Order: sequence, then C-alpha cells, then structure tokens
Amino acid sequence: MAQVTIYMDNQLEQKIKELSNNSGISISKFISTILEQNINSKWTNDIRSLAGSWSDFPSIDDIRTNGKDIEREEF
Repeated sequence: MAQVTIYMDNQLEQKIKELSNNSGISISKFISTILEQNINSKWTNDIRSLAGSWSDFPSIDDIRTNGKDIEREEF
C-alpha cells in the first residue's frame, strides 16, 4: 500500500482528527475513504452523454396532462 505525505493547516488537521475520532476510524482510513468517495462518485463522459438521448420520453407537460392524480391518504 502506498504512503502519501500531504500538507494542511492546523485547523484542517484538527477537524480531520475530530471527525475520524468520532467515526471510530484512523485518520489514514478517514482520509482515504473521503478520497475514494470523491473519486469514484463522478459520472463518466459515457454516462453524461446519455442525458437527453431518449427522444420518445414524454415531456413533463405530457406527463401532467395525460396523467391521473390519485387521491392522497389522510394523516
């Protein structure tokens, strides 16, 4: 497993220590988890290119006009 040295100001270091301590995991695991979540949560260009590619998908106006609203339950 690789090791990386990073530099941060004291306030950020303190926040990271508190958050990792509250999470019950090491600082190293805490930081690597945040990095994984941010790196792996981005949509690829292939996925982004799919937006709007369904030409036969009804518009919101069509859905609202042709749709039938159901009666809502009382609280």
